[in-house]
Amino acid sequence: MKRISTGRAEFEAVADGVALADLPAGEQAGMVYWKIESGATLPAHTHANEQIGFVLEGELTAIVEGEEYPLTAGDAYMFSSNERHGAENRTDEDAVGIGVLAPPREEPDWRRTPSAVDQD
Repeated sequence: MKRISTGRAEFEAVADGVALADLPAGEQAGMVYWKIESGATLPAHTHANEQIGFVLEGELTAIVEGEEYPLTAGDAYMFSSNERHGAENRTDEDAVGIGVLAPPREEPDWRRTPSAVDQD
């Protein structure tokens, strides 16, 4: 069994005011803990993974294929494989949630060192 408490999760900045922390991952799916600070934007992006998630705290505006969708604490969401999505926190409070990606994500571009990206 793998266990990681969100209280001990190590956040990594992926954009200004946006951070992710890896939680347990298996062969079929992986989990991340995310935080989007007040006023911050998760830039629009795509990935081959399906993504489902749950907003634990706060409010966001998800931007999916150019359309806006409000998300508040208690909402679950799903992004299809290769669906262009991002989010904006237009409130005065941070938003926090959990995302599950299937299959587990590979090393994301934002985490790669410049030398690793140059070798692709």
